[in-house]
Amino acid sequence: MGVGQWMTVTAIALALSGCGRLGDAFSRNDPETESQQRGSRIQDLFLNQDDPNTTIEVNKYLWNASLDILNFLPIQSADPFSGVIVTGFGTPPGGGRAYRATIFVQDPALEARSLNIALATRAGPASTETVRAVEDAILTRARQLRIRDGQL
Repeated sequence: MGVGQWMTVTAIALALSGCGRLGDAFSRNDPETESQQRGSRIQDLFLNQDDPNTTIEVNKYLWNASLDILNFLPIQSADPFSGVIVTGFGTPPGGGRAYRATIFVQDPALEARSLNIALATRAGPASTETVRAVEDAILTRARQLRIRDGQL
């Protein structure tokens, strides 16, 4: 390889290696671009960028009401920090059909939007009316629990 070819290859290599650094310099000043690029490099997978002070708040009345209303279902897992309750199949008192539920309490507010329920039978998803009835029962029980705590 001649000196001219060597200089050409070196110049191209330097130009290409600088392209990524130049793009990074511009993206550091633009938070929107930075958030779009986060996680786009393999090294970013190993960085712990989560805020350790971030907490997920769960409404305690919705949580306890869910456990009260669906007490006939065996609990497979329950995480009060994330607000998820997963149950196995169980038959309600006086009923003939087995159900299982996944409950997600996603907000500290005592509102219907804070409660998410997936109800299933062995044959597939439960009817919309059944899910709505369970949601209403949980919300009613949660309000009763809050009123009871207010009277202490």
